[in-house]
Amino acid sequence: MAVNVAIVGVTGAVGQEFLTILAERKFPIKNLTLLASAKSAGKKLEFAGKPYTVQELTRDSFKDVNIAFFSAGGSVSREFAPAAVAAGAIVVDNTSAFRMKQGIPLVVPEVNPDQIARHNGLIANPNCCTIIMNVPVWPLHKVNRVKRLVISTYQAVSGAGAWGVYELDAQLKAYAAGQPIRREKFPHQIANNLFSHNTPIDPNGYNEEENKVMQETRKIFNDSRISITITCVRVPIPRAHSESINLEFERPITPEEVRQILSRAPGVKIVDDRAKNYFPMPLEASGQDDVLVGRIRQDISRDDGRGIDLFISGDQIRKGAATNAVQIAEKLIDS
Repeated sequence: MAVNVAIVGVTGAVGQEFLTILAERKFPIKNLTLLASAKSAGKKLEFAGKPYTVQELTRDSFKDVNIAFFSAGGSVSREFAPAAVAAGAIVVDNTSAFRMKQGIPLVVPEVNPDQIARHNGLIANPNCCTIIMNVPVWPLHKVNRVKRLVISTYQAVSGAGAWGVYELDAQLKAYAAGQPIRREKFPHQIANNLFSHNTPIDPNGYNEEENKVMQETRKIFNDSRISITITCVRVPIPRAHSESINLEFERPITPEEVRQILSRAPGVKIVDDRAKNYFPMPLEASGQDDVLVGRIRQDISRDDGRGIDLFISGDQIRKGAATNAVQIAEKLIDS
């Protein structure tokens, strides 16, 4: 069944990726509406070989729209998503505006697709690090409950938006030319450097990004008892986030069992060749939807056999944002 689709924030990094993913997956689109701010209105974009003109986003932009993808920032979603719902659209929102709101499904299709049907016009797309981590952890959790997660992230600059890539590129070029390195939007130099994720520190000492991953995972897994601690770090990589994950299970589990479970898990690709020292890399995760999983090993700091270590990489613009949202929409029209 073909549906009318709108993309809010279409000129941004994730908005552009929506066009790519919708075309790749042959999403059944009847009419497509491209929406952005007034300064982007009038721009020409191409989709499936046809030209489209970007329109200014207003509260009246959603007449006859069936599904609206939002990726223009939380304040835009809070202002305009209710208007889209009121016009009859189902909103799949890629911001943090509604993720932790009671009654609004927060969905990773490989984990909790049953929640999609419980929407009241709004479905939230989780944080990119949450999605990438949940895809391989959930199938393990189903077999042997995860009691505790200790996570460190290595987050690409494109997670901050297209400007993050431009800033890294400009700084690297300046460094190579022996010129002064200018810092514009990131709080610190990113070329040849890394720093704590550039979101504000909350009263509990964790930054916003870290709190998102912890809170969202408990909601998606429907398990408030999982203990999670995380450190999020911005690294000088253009695209694809990586994460080091230490898991504590309720019962003993071996690396061989983990490999068997993950080899059958949707959205997971095992990259774990010890002989060649070949494991997940953001360079190879970029441009694909599977989450790469490797460094699968026993946590030898424990003597009870209940600890496992993983290293993962996933494209945060695709599976961590646009692809996950499109998968949600596919399930909506198939239901």
